[in-house]
Amino acid sequence: MMVTRRAFGSGVLAAPALVIGHRAGAQAAWPSRAVRIIVPYTPGGVSDITARLLSDPLSTAWGQPVPVENRAGADGVIGTEVVARSPADGYTLGLVSVGHPVNAAFYKLPYDTMRDFTFVTQTTSTPLVLCAPRAFGPSTPAELVDYAKAHPGVTFAGTGGVVRLAPVLFAQRTGITLEYVPYRGSTQAHPDLIANRVNIMFDTVPAALPHIQSGALKALATTGAQRSPQLPDVPTLGEAFLPGFEAATWGMIIAPANLPAPVLAKLNADIRAALRNPTVVERHKTLGAEVVSNTPEEMRAFVQAEMEKWGAAARASGVQPQ
Repeated sequence: MMVTRRAFGSGVLAAPALVIGHRAGAQAAWPSRAVRIIVPYTPGGVSDITARLLSDPLSTAWGQPVPVENRAGADGVIGTEVVARSPADGYTLGLVSVGHPVNAAFYKLPYDTMRDFTFVTQTTSTPLVLCAPRAFGPSTPAELVDYAKAHPGVTFAGTGGVVRLAPVLFAQRTGITLEYVPYRGSTQAHPDLIANRVNIMFDTVPAALPHIQSGALKALATTGAQRSPQLPDVPTLGEAFLPGFEAATWGMIIAPANLPAPVLAKLNADIRAALRNPTVVERHKTLGAEVVSNTPEEMRAFVQAEMEKWGAAARASGVQPQ
């Protein structure tokens, strides 16, 4: 609201009709300059790649540059705050991941996860894979549960976010106890996992796939709604053992709260069209990610549900926001 008041300024008193007409005309002409996409993560991840893949078709559709800016730090919080504090004019967007709702369980955030953003559309969904060392006995989710009940002390590697909370939710749903072993990332966790110094991991399919293909790790199940195209012979956890269990990393486009309705409608339509671009679809397939999209209303409801699901899992495991 402070931005709105400053934008009107003293001219509102002198010529309200003129200002209103000017604002309406500016809104109709959107975009009249560059539209930046802030990625609150380091370059090279799925979110960053998605933003850069969308940049070209959106630039063509809008006739304006669409630069991508990486503002990494604090698990995405730093860059996401930049989006929250930007003017609600459609010229600053963010491409965030499932970490957006999950971070509320881990951090005292400088913004409100729901209230301070406009949700434009989902972009991708990437399932996890429950994997284990070849030397580890269980080879199915059911065998894992039986083993964990008979052998207390089964460990899981976690790197934060859903990769940490998916095994927590699995343990809660099956009545077993798993011990958390923290890692900074998959690259650091994989040597210990392969050597069976840690027993299981719910990792992203792209990260774990090379080790599964080499035989160093075995895949017990994936966590999407359907089987992963990269692991077609591996059942989903829902079909193999736990109906309804889903856990995925995903991406979405966000903007500051209170984005004008006409701008939001155009953003949603144009970004969904760009996501259907064959180059965008095929490149994501090579990453193990499925291109998806939805309406702003569907996206908001989805984020709220994810926030509640993972927040409950975090609280039940004793996580306190820091």
